[in-house]
Amino acid sequence: MAVSANRLELLQIADAVAREKVIDKQIVIDAMADAIAKAARSRYGAETDVHAEINSKTGELRLARHLLVVDDNAVENDSREITLSEARRRNPAAQVGDAIAETLPPFDFGRIAAQSAKQVIVQKVREAERDRQYDEYKDRIGEIVNGIVKRVEYGNVIVDLGRGEGIIRRDEMIPRETFRPGDRVRAYLFDVRREARGPQIFLSRTHPQFMAKLFAQEVPEIYDGIVEVKAVARDPGSRAKIGVISRDSSIDPVGACVGMRGSRVQAVVGELQGEKIDIIPWSQDQATFVVNALQPAEVVKVVLDEDADRIEVVVPDDQLSLAIGRRGQNVRLASQLTGWDIDILTEAEESERRQKEFTARTELFMQALDVDEVVGQLLASEGFRTVEEIAYVDPGEVASIQGFDESTAREIQNRAQEYLARIEAEHDARRKELGVEDQLKEIDGITTPMLVALGENGVKTVEDFADLATDDLVGWTEGKGPEAVRHKGFLDGFELSRADAEGMIMAARVELGWIEPPAEAEAEAETEAHPT
Repeated sequence: MAVSANRLELLQIADAVAREKVIDKQIVIDAMADAIAKAARSRYGAETDVHAEINSKTGELRLARHLLVVDDNAVENDSREITLSEARRRNPAAQVGDAIAETLPPFDFGRIAAQSAKQVIVQKVREAERDRQYDEYKDRIGEIVNGIVKRVEYGNVIVDLGRGEGIIRRDEMIPRETFRPGDRVRAYLFDVRREARGPQIFLSRTHPQFMAKLFAQEVPEIYDGIVEVKAVARDPGSRAKIGVISRDSSIDPVGACVGMRGSRVQAVVGELQGEKIDIIPWSQDQATFVVNALQPAEVVKVVLDEDADRIEVVVPDDQLSLAIGRRGQNVRLASQLTGWDIDILTEAEESERRQKEFTARTELFMQALDVDEVVGQLLASEGFRTVEEIAYVDPGEVASIQGFDESTAREIQNRAQEYLARIEAEHDARRKELGVEDQLKEIDGITTPMLVALGENGVKTVEDFADLATDDLVGWTEGKGPEAVRHKGFLDGFELSRADAEGMIMAARVELGWIEPPAEAEAEAETEAHPT
């Protein structure tokens, strides 16, 4: 291989490689120049600063070595330096620190140098190809791509995408489906990563968005943005639920997705190996959406608990198995679709629970207020849940109960307040016994019963309390749906919201001086943003 090789040949090679690898021709030309420079260094010495330049239009090659201009008094220590006086004979404007280019004559590469140059070109071209693949596919994340199965390795499917290779891992394939080399395949591109062996393009056929994108391809209204897919939940290969809403009141979103005689949904079902799909009308009202998501089961009543992100659903006795589904599939998918943990009760179970709660409240009122069962039942049936509610409600509400008068109402409220005072004293004695300091009582929102619960869990000072996390007080839920595990907090049973718990912890930190009061912090931020 000679440096004086045909100029046209160099450009032809660069053009052919660029087209084959789908990369910029200039990248190939630069790689050739780097390879020639490396080969030249093997001839002129590794320490020589050799540069090669190929004209991208004419193919002309210029080979030169760069010499650093040093002071005349400096001792040249290698072939990369030239004295100032010598440099000025070549270029009168030369200064110390400049670089002087010295043209080198053409030469023949040796076999080893040629092989080394070839390796440089291959490496540079491979890096450019990888960069091109990464840049191309990273912008396609979230799309459906088509390809041909190239090979199957250990259950993973390698897909030829034309300008790159994607992989469908075994856990991203629909159960029981198989592919063979040469098969056409559609998949959802969900991730592209740079790795040492090149960009890795990860595909999935089980991703929830794969089904959503398939509907977008089959349903023109979704593609045009008239119908929107709001939520998707899948049990790949078995069953799925998709929540849709229409921006045009004249278009039924469910009907648009089903299509004439089910043609649109059947096209998606066919691609997903027969996966059954429930198309659910999405609603901004969470209770309505949960009712829709549990289709085909009927729902009698819904109770939301927004603090715990849980929802209680009551269904007819004969609808329980349908609502839960085989192996809990229906309620699990409904939970994933809506984002709520769903508890399902039958009407009989709810009635039994309500009766137990009624009986428990009746007994509480009988014991705390020293009244008979009839009075206790009357108070419970009027919706009073705690002694506190009775003690501090407007006297007229108690007096308005059938069979009560003002005198009876006043007596009942007095007994309620005496009971609470007695319980408060007992709790305060227990608090002192546990060693919980008085200062902790000053935090707004903390009651004496709470102090007892905290003391029993080792929280005895403001510092102990300020060091807690919100989860420590109200607990947390690990997982979703029927498999969720509930971890109790120190103040479980006190109907404390997460926002209130967080506020109490922040108040303790403010009191200790760990953080600034919110108002002061906001004022300081405002001052920094708009200094006078």
